[in-house]
This record gives sequence, C-alpha cells and structure tokens, in this order.
Amino acid sequence: MRKTFPFLVAGLVLGILLAASAQADSMRCGNRLVSDGDPRSMVLELCGEPTEVQTRSILRRPQVRLNGRLYFSGDGFEELPVEIWTYNLGPYQLMRRIKFVDGLIEQIETLGHGFNQ
Repeated sequence: MRKTFPFLVAGLVLGILLAASAQADSMRCGNRLVSDGDPRSMVLELCGEPTEVQTRSILRRPQVRLNGRLYFSGDGFEELPVEIWTYNLGPYQLMRRIKFVDGLIEQIETLGHGFNQ
C-alpha cells in the first residue's frame, strides 16, 4: 500500500490538471459547448452576437494538418484574417474572449467579471 500511494496521488493530480487544461479552451453557451476548431458561424448561432468585435490580419507560414499533426508547407507566408470577439455576460459572470483565425476558433480566454452596459 505504501508503494502505490505516491502513484495514486500523482495520477489524481495529473487527472485534475488534464481536466483543467481541457476546460480552459472551451466556452459554454446555454447547454452547448464551443471549443478550439469550431467555426465562427457555429459560435454565432449558439452564443449570439458578441459585445465587441476586433478585426486584423496576421502573416503565417502555410500549414497542413494530417492525422492530428501540424506540418508547415512552403517557404512563404499567407495573410489570414483574425477576429477577436468579446462576450460581456454581465457583472455576475466572467467575460470571455474568443480569437478566430481564418474563421475557426484558435483561442478562448477567460477575462475578469463583466459589467452592466
């Protein structure tokens, strides 16, 4: 029992960390969940209009995803549209910021408490 106890504790800690990291890249909209890779149209349908939208573009090497792995292709760069949507859910909930690159969610951030508008 004494030899297995540290392994049980390590497994429990690892499980909690993995659950926390999986939850960090998702946002609940009603009873549905949006997460990395979801399209902008789905977020708009499930979560409604954002409070604020910022637009810009970035230069990135062309990428291809095969079997879950990301590969860079070519030597040049491509310009990709970026939109950052902010949801202010009121003073009793945390605000959320969603970053879309080329129309797909790349990052979801949790901000401080919202406010009355």
